[in-house]
Amino acid sequence: MTADASVKPELRANVPDALTLATELIRAPSVTPDSGGALEIVARRLEAFGYHVERLTFDSGGIPIPNIYARIGTGAPNLCFAGHVDVVPEGDPAHWLHGPFAGTVEDGKLFGRGAVDMKGAVAAFLAAALAHGRPETGSLSFLITGDEEGPALDGTVKVVEWLKEKGEVIDHCVLGEPTNPQAMGDAFKVGRRGSLSGILTVKGVQGHVAYPHLADNPIPRLLKLVGELTSAPLDHGSDFFPPSNLEVVSIDVGNPVFNLIPAEATARFNVRFNDLYSLETLKSEIIRRIDGAGLTYDLEFQPGASQSFLTAPGPFVELVADAVEAETGRRPEASTSGGTSDARFIKDICPVVEFGLVGQTMHKVDEATPVADLEALTRIYSRIIARYFATFA
Repeated sequence: MTADASVKPELRANVPDALTLATELIRAPSVTPDSGGALEIVARRLEAFGYHVERLTFDSGGIPIPNIYARIGTGAPNLCFAGHVDVVPEGDPAHWLHGPFAGTVEDGKLFGRGAVDMKGAVAAFLAAALAHGRPETGSLSFLITGDEEGPALDGTVKVVEWLKEKGEVIDHCVLGEPTNPQAMGDAFKVGRRGSLSGILTVKGVQGHVAYPHLADNPIPRLLKLVGELTSAPLDHGSDFFPPSNLEVVSIDVGNPVFNLIPAEATARFNVRFNDLYSLETLKSEIIRRIDGAGLTYDLEFQPGASQSFLTAPGPFVELVADAVEAETGRRPEASTSGGTSDARFIKDICPVVEFGLVGQTMHKVDEATPVADLEALTRIYSRIIARYFATFA
């Protein structure tokens, strides 16, 4: 990749490639919520190339969480890259072919925790942005958090609040989550389903199984309520989303023996829902279904719920798809499947599209990305940057 003329001559020869950056980031063991120095690596690289870096630490859960927002340029439009450097735990290192934080390259692959999710994408966009240099018109920015894989209470959501308070405007955002199921060019995300979790509880009376008339078993009633929840589909999908889906993920009574009727039974469930529901209308539908059983129950919806969203088709979505197709020869599917991401926060301030690496090994032992994919992603991001300012500036 050739550095843009706007990069200072003394820095042009020192523009790092994505493999160098990704290896450096993997070797910083940033298991959430510990950033492991990875954010400082990004911050220092950006500062060396003229970015103004804001180091933002938030602490609502008792653990200080670092984040950065960095920008070069002051004018509009402002194209932002968002991502995270925290990773899930590595498990037993002995199960890894290479050390999980060694950043080893073997047989054309970069191994290490975060190679796919998502230090590789952070490195690719960093390499592309540094090579592009300062935009002649407009701005480039980075929103990088250390709190995505955990509770996500003090990460992107807090940075978005800070941006609003400061009057800092982001016009469009690319988020680097791994979006491709099998190969580069498979898919990009133009939205995400909402997520709502709940705990359903039925109370009874504990007693001996040989004397059921002296007890009240809550399990049959709980099973009837669960049946009401799951007996019919929530919907059949919409133009851009698959059908909403409710999954019961556990039924618990805390009873290790066979001669005791439990005093309480609980069911936990999660709904991944589309744009046919809001959080309030979905909650109402769940209550309506449960009430149909005519039984007494307790229902507690859990914090951290998120609303579905869609980045509508338009020039920005087409620009990203065009860049992917130009590099891979394949038109990516506009997808809204999968879990949640920090896009659920960013969508409150600007249109956001997600595109990153192939996700097959994310969160697995021997997480790895082909170096060729990392290089292709860098070129895709370079195309996005160049076309963005040619289109919107």
